[in-house]
Amino acid sequence: MNSKLYKMIFLLIGLATMGYMVYQLGVGVIWENIRKTGVWFIPIIGSWLVIYIMNALGFRAIILERGKPDTQLPFLRILRLTISGYAINYVTPFVALGGEPYRMMELKPALGAAKASSSVLLYSLMHMFSHIVFWLLSILLIIFLLPWNALLISCSVVILMIGGGLCIGFSKVYKKGFTMSILRQLGRWPLIGQRVNRFAIGQASVLQEIDRHIITLYSQRRASFYRSLAWEFAARIVGCAEIYFTAKAIGLGMSMGEALVVSSASSLFANVLFFFPMQLGTREGGLALALQAVGMAGSAGIFIGIVTRIREIIWIFIGLALMGPTKKMSKVPALALADNSINEK
Repeated sequence: MNSKLYKMIFLLIGLATMGYMVYQLGVGVIWENIRKTGVWFIPIIGSWLVIYIMNALGFRAIILERGKPDTQLPFLRILRLTISGYAINYVTPFVALGGEPYRMMELKPALGAAKASSSVLLYSLMHMFSHIVFWLLSILLIIFLLPWNALLISCSVVILMIGGGLCIGFSKVYKKGFTMSILRQLGRWPLIGQRVNRFAIGQASVLQEIDRHIITLYSQRRASFYRSLAWEFAARIVGCAEIYFTAKAIGLGMSMGEALVVSSASSLFANVLFFFPMQLGTREGGLALALQAVGMAGSAGIFIGIVTRIREIIWIFIGLALMGPTKKMSKVPALALADNSINEK
């Protein structure tokens, strides 16, 4: 699909989604909740700028490669793609992955098809992997902060088993790649199998190159791998500040540790039902259950959920605005970057 057409389609989808969200919440409700949040609304919105900067640093760690000046893209361009890509994901129904093709198309002129595709896929994997690590480590907080009972123990064991299994699965992907293996599996499906096989044969060299980039990140660029994971995990921690600031705005006595537990539990619940666009209805339920687990009123989850949606609307608008006309990324001349000090260590 043409990049301009893709942008236009998702710009229209984004505007329609924002309009729907504003209609559902009501302008009066939005303004009343902003007023009720008061000065805390500023750090709530600002915390997500910090989060997106950390996400972009994690994305850049994957893109940059020593000795390859074409990969040394300006940080602000990577930040723009990060914010706008997430804005598209927010408004994409079902699996919320519309931002990935957009990022690939925007990076392709500068990095080439294989590098652009592998960088975006690797970053998406890292984003998910950091979420799993966050869930697993949050169990330690649950152990120390919440009273133990049979249900809590059972849930923790299930999370550990699922998280451990997913970590094993991710390690296999990083060691062996996955594009060719997935297409081989899809090639056996009725109706789409023949088309998938034709695509795999026609694009075999590019797909093999993508798998090579995926394998290389973990096997030969280990420092970049852990740097990206560290930035993504740090972004998860900062993301808890939104719940903490919102709780402070309504006088809810919540510690940062409790905010971490609430954030982890509510995100786990929402991601189980990942196919809902903008997690409609699932986030509020997850917040209510998580707040009750730490001994607080579940009804506060409604207010936190509304403030979160208002923040989303604002950042969706910013992300869609960043999709506007920009200078096209092109391969950077090697001489111009010969003295560039941003290299992998």
